[in-house]
Amino acid sequence: MLQQDSEEWATKRLLDLFLALSTLPVLVFLWHCYRMGWEETPQATIVPLNFNEETPFGTELGSGTDCHLYRYLQDYAGRYSWSGMSRVHRGICRQSLNFRESRGVQNPGVFFLPNLPSAPYLSHDAQRHDVETLEHGFPAILMDFGALQQDFTNDTNSAVAAGWTPNPVGGQYTFYLYRKGVRVTGNCHSCPRTYRLLSSLRTFIGGNIFGSAGFSVLFPGVTLPAKCGPTNTRVRCQLGIKIPSGCELVVGGEPQCWAEGHCLLVDDSFLHTISHNGLVEDGPQVLFMVDLWHPNVAAVERQALDFIFASRR
Repeated sequence: MLQQDSEEWATKRLLDLFLALSTLPVLVFLWHCYRMGWEETPQATIVPLNFNEETPFGTELGSGTDCHLYRYLQDYAGRYSWSGMSRVHRGICRQSLNFRESRGVQNPGVFFLPNLPSAPYLSHDAQRHDVETLEHGFPAILMDFGALQQDFTNDTNSAVAAGWTPNPVGGQYTFYLYRKGVRVTGNCHSCPRTYRLLSSLRTFIGGNIFGSAGFSVLFPGVTLPAKCGPTNTRVRCQLGIKIPSGCELVVGGEPQCWAEGHCLLVDDSFLHTISHNGLVEDGPQVLFMVDLWHPNVAAVERQALDFIFASRR
């Protein structure tokens, strides 16, 4: 009887040992998941937006405003849903951790959305409706520009007409209809035909700091400093209004030229520069530039980014 009890006790100990060993991988797996979850979900952190109201159309956002980006993402998800937020969450987490990696010639200064197909120039097929709307509306846009009161025969004007914004580096003026997601009411009234066309676009970024639209004037002999734009979630559409010879755009090391009445679609998160190497008598280069959503940013992601990077907070 004693021997039987001893055998039963030994069997029970072996069974307990087996069960303990079999649960060890499960515990290790759970611990791994816990660590990964903690690392991938940082706490809300104050992050510089590098936003400055005084920066011109063609420059990056400057220092000025801090923003709790991850907290805004949490607020958005609380009001709506976390569904479809995977890429936005990863982008915000990296931003919140002050994450920086070398992306070569593509290095947006404010927000990078992961796994977004990219190229310096995009086909018109990417935004066919909006490109065709702008190109068909070229005569109306040209008429509005001609009515603006400003002498652009040279870059020595001491008095700039109301509505025009000079570039601090010199050689460029911009007439905004929208500036970083905010409508410039007076300028829109001055360009009623262009404003109506702008309002008919399907993918214009009009609700966050990444979206601007307006006329850009560049004088002969000027080359703008090379830079990367603030985000890879937008595509900058550039409609040629007046294009003298010697004007060139280089994006990601690839040169390209404009044609009057036609659009170029540019991912300006790539390192880029614009130059006007024409003669003084040729006059300035004039573009109408509009920021559109990148075609591979989903509708739910656009809604979230409008909330997180709202123009007025």
